[in-house]
Amino acid sequence: MAEGARRPHDVPDDRSEAFGERLLGVLLDRAHDLPPHLIVPLIAEEIGRIGGRDVSVFLQDFEQLMLVPLTGGRLMAGEAEPITGSHPGRALVEAAPVEVPQADGTRMYLPLLGGSDQSGVLGVTMDSVAEDERRLLRRLAALLALTLGTMNRYTDQFTTTRRRTPMTVAAEIQWSLLPPLTMRVPQVEVAGVLEPAYEVAGDSFDYALNDDILHVAVIDAMGHGLDAAVMATAAIGAYRHARRSDVSLSEIYAFMDRVIAEQFGPEHFVTAQMMRLNVATGHLQWVNAGHPAPLLIRDRRVIERLESRTTLPVGFGGEEPRISERALRRGDRVLCFTDGLTEERAAEGAQFGLDQLIGIVERVGARERDVRATVRVLSQALMRARSGVTSDDATIFLFEWRGGTS
Repeated sequence: MAEGARRPHDVPDDRSEAFGERLLGVLLDRAHDLPPHLIVPLIAEEIGRIGGRDVSVFLQDFEQLMLVPLTGGRLMAGEAEPITGSHPGRALVEAAPVEVPQADGTRMYLPLLGGSDQSGVLGVTMDSVAEDERRLLRRLAALLALTLGTMNRYTDQFTTTRRRTPMTVAAEIQWSLLPPLTMRVPQVEVAGVLEPAYEVAGDSFDYALNDDILHVAVIDAMGHGLDAAVMATAAIGAYRHARRSDVSLSEIYAFMDRVIAEQFGPEHFVTAQMMRLNVATGHLQWVNAGHPAPLLIRDRRVIERLESRTTLPVGFGGEEPRISERALRRGDRVLCFTDGLTEERAAEGAQFGLDQLIGIVERVGARERDVRATVRVLSQALMRARSGVTSDDATIFLFEWRGGTS
């Protein structure tokens, strides 16, 4: 090969890139032998090698209102920061680094993105910031996010940090059951939230992206407290089992129905909405088992309710359900919700109602472009509109189809 020629996969010599690779390699080599509580201090130590100081790690609380700082060796202790109106909150919401000039350097806030889920924010102060440092800090933040996601299975430290008030046993079960609250890939974005965060019992949701098919389920188990949480757990477990067996939506319904009936008897039931979206074509299918009809949102306006023939709630032995179908347009959003949102009654006895829900959905959607930000702000707006009253569980699950290819 002639002198100066370059093979297709050769990369130019880059000292800073090589340094970054060594630094990340050292972290990976050391991390697997450390107990969970030392992982974050280890990364703080390595950040110091590139001139970073005053390292903070903030985790999003369960209500998605505040960013709560982790404590531990080498971490700067500080106060919780509101997600709305703060620099670290902006980094979280925009999923992008935020740089704040200070007298002694630049304070950087980097979102912790584990996959496309947002777990929190990394804060670090640098004397000066060039592109090499920005690139390496982004990668360190990504490594930290993935490590936190893995280590969370071995420790309670990260979960307890996120709590700002005591949690019921029923809510403990429900949160341990949930998938990540958000997922974003080029073809589709999803986000969900449960209310009240620390007392939720019978509501839950689940999703999975298998090749080109997005699977979604939103459920509401009858009753309150621990009994409802146990029934919701069985319903989600039955849904996942049937979904992973690659059967039709009607067969998923039948399996869930049989599990609930056999385990809890004829007086117990679970309302459910099961959906499948082909993220390559926008073809949507769904089965409604006693749930409120989802809302179809186009150009930030609710254009219709996705009405369909409903079958009996899971556990009541309904007939084989009819599968409803719809072709989505790029940019369409579908909002699923449980009746706890619309049936809540104010102090004077009036129901919150569907019209109020649609009005708030459209106002929030006009301001917020990002799906996860929309769900977070929508949840808070609905809570304010209901005067903070949550006598029943409520679930919001929103997805947007964008089309294209992965």
